[in-house]
Amino acid sequence: MSEVTGKALDWKLLMRVMHYVKPYNVTFIISAFLTIFLAASALVQPILMQKTLDDYILKDNYGGLVFMVELMVGMLAIQTGAQYYQTFMTNSLGQSVIRDLRIDIFNHITSLRLKYFDRTPIGMLITRTVSDLETIADIFSEGLISIMGDMLLVFVVIAYMLVKDWKLALITLTPMPFLFLSTYVFKEAIKSSFQEVRTQVAHLNTFLAEHISGVSIIQLFAREDQEMRKFKAVNKKHRDAHIRSNWYYSIFFPVVEILFAFCIALLVWYGCKRILTDQQFGSLSSKGAISPGVILEFILYLNILFRPIRQLADKFNTLQMGMVGADRIFKVLDTDEVAINTGKLKPEKLSGEIEFKNVWFAYNDENWVLKDISFHVKPGKTLALVGATGAGKSSTINILNRFYEISKGSVMIDGEDIRDYDVNFLRSRIATVIQDVFLFTDTIANNIGLNNKSITREQIIAAAKDVGAHEFIERLPGGYDYNVMERGATLSAGQAQLISFIRALVYNPAILVLDEATSSVDTETEILIQNAISKLMQGRTAIVIAHRLSTIQNADKIIVLDHGEIKETGTHQQLLRIENGYYRKLYDLQFNSAGINRE
Repeated sequence: MSEVTGKALDWKLLMRVMHYVKPYNVTFIISAFLTIFLAASALVQPILMQKTLDDYILKDNYGGLVFMVELMVGMLAIQTGAQYYQTFMTNSLGQSVIRDLRIDIFNHITSLRLKYFDRTPIGMLITRTVSDLETIADIFSEGLISIMGDMLLVFVVIAYMLVKDWKLALITLTPMPFLFLSTYVFKEAIKSSFQEVRTQVAHLNTFLAEHISGVSIIQLFAREDQEMRKFKAVNKKHRDAHIRSNWYYSIFFPVVEILFAFCIALLVWYGCKRILTDQQFGSLSSKGAISPGVILEFILYLNILFRPIRQLADKFNTLQMGMVGADRIFKVLDTDEVAINTGKLKPEKLSGEIEFKNVWFAYNDENWVLKDISFHVKPGKTLALVGATGAGKSSTINILNRFYEISKGSVMIDGEDIRDYDVNFLRSRIATVIQDVFLFTDTIANNIGLNNKSITREQIIAAAKDVGAHEFIERLPGGYDYNVMERGATLSAGQAQLISFIRALVYNPAILVLDEATSSVDTETEILIQNAISKLMQGRTAIVIAHRLSTIQNADKIIVLDHGEIKETGTHQQLLRIENGYYRKLYDLQFNSAGINRE
């Protein structure tokens, strides 16, 4: 897992984040200006208080006192307004930046090859897209701009105190090196603990996403107690990481308060000593003398000075965590496992001719899943792929859709290499119906048309009637506007499968792929699906993967795969005539016990 360590700020990374600020430069400039204004205006109130005490209260000037109070109230109102707009605009800037970043990362994630998701937990990607992005917003609302303002305020206040009375300032600020040292130690300690917090958040999200998705398996095998123990362990690590970070806070803030008390004590001791000395020698009004108003002014400056220093370490770590979040997000955005779309071909029509030429493929670049596969499917014909689990059937389909790239050989459609086609165009012309149908939390109509504006409600209804699913959809509450719950939980497996067939038909593909599309449905639904398949296949090239050999007997060609190699090729009748053939054995296993005529 990527971390940002060592440096308090990675400027290269910050510049990448700032690239997203460009559309909002006006907001950023106004926020920075208001930050500078607030830092400068912080000097005004203590000066006004000093003048009020020395020139009006001690001299019994009531009229001047009222004027100074009115002036301070007016100044406070201006500062409050500036603080409101500064806070609003920095938060608005942060949210605008993460909105744009979230759009970019979502688009990027949905464009990645399936190979990336094979090894990346979904919970981790959710963490990146949600909570890690929120830390980037904090860069602007509580981090970068706020730190700039706080550091400017610290330097301005210290500089003014030195100019006002350098002796008093030096004595008063004697504990400051210890404060800066404490702040640095705290910053380093809290940085490490926050990184552990972010790591444990990712682990917790991954665990929850995986176990909530697989809750049916947990319940089926009565694993609730065992999984609860695992969850408690993960949750404990998450809690302990937060407790460690809170422990550092519980030490740091009392240290700051003690050092602040020392500064006040030194100020009162030395300031009062100066005043008493000046009074003794009658030099209160002389140059270099100190007044009660100056003591009050310095006390107020110490409050102003310690307030940002208390928060500075925390804000540095907010910035650091924003950098950690940005680093993780850009790691995802920099992932080069995008489905490379270098092709430009977008012909008006595909005939659907498919040819694999000496194709080799491996998921991990070591163990070959497909070995020197070659076959040809003429337009409008049906090819069936059979074989044991792991033989390479589904891998063939994934390659055709360019979910994975082949290692050697070539795949041709209508005589052109599939890499020469625009990938989105290619997939829009290949309709794939799989066994595990995925339905979104949306209406039946939107799950069929996938919110494609070019597909009308009339086309959806016509396709549903062709498939034979119109009647069951109409019986649902709301019909085509019935809201399907997550993954189609409120529908039966057969109903969900029928919707996937409607989805395939309504897109009018040139090539139809059926991957175990009837293996998990009842007999009645299978009859409906077989009728739907017949209509779908008319005039289209089809590739069918099925364990039920009864569904592929009419295929124009059947290829038998075993461990990634083609073992047999032919029609159903031709393969049955091969003595001791793989297909013949598979057929006998399925049908002999039922007494079905093999011929």
